[in-house]
Amino acid sequence: MVLFALGVVLVSSGCFYGFQAGAGFPDYVKTVAIVPFENDTTRPEITDEVFNLLLREFPRSQGLQPAGEDVADAVVRGKITRYDVSTPSYRAGGAQQAPQVLQRQVSLTVEVQIINQVDNEILWESRAVSVRGEFLEESETEDTGRALAIELLVQRIIDGAQSNW
Repeated sequence: MVLFALGVVLVSSGCFYGFQAGAGFPDYVKTVAIVPFENDTTRPEITDEVFNLLLREFPRSQGLQPAGEDVADAVVRGKITRYDVSTPSYRAGGAQQAPQVLQRQVSLTVEVQIINQVDNEILWESRAVSVRGEFLEESETEDTGRALAIELLVQRIIDGAQSNW
């Protein structure tokens, strides 16, 4: 009888168990504005590329509706601080030969803030979200590496926002 009662208590207590990995935005935050990032690089096209992907992915991932900055409950804004293309993988050339580039990478760094405009508080920020998009020199272009870096960047912003609550 005691074992039965203990089993009922254990089973019924399990019914109240729940796990929530991050609570998300406060309940009253229903809309979000994505503001085009400032751009301190020499690559102006990155502003639109980051903005368009963030606008498409961020509200959906958070269960929010996109809105204008003047009426949104929350705002995502930032600054693109670095854009570099480097060669992490190459084969050294011989005595009279140039090195052979095998792989290149696009490195992108941004500062980002997510602000709750209802309470005028910063919900999440990072001064240096850095990503790298690699591409093969012979079969892909810098555009491929940049697109991959921007995808990774948007996912890091989403992950960072979700990890904070």
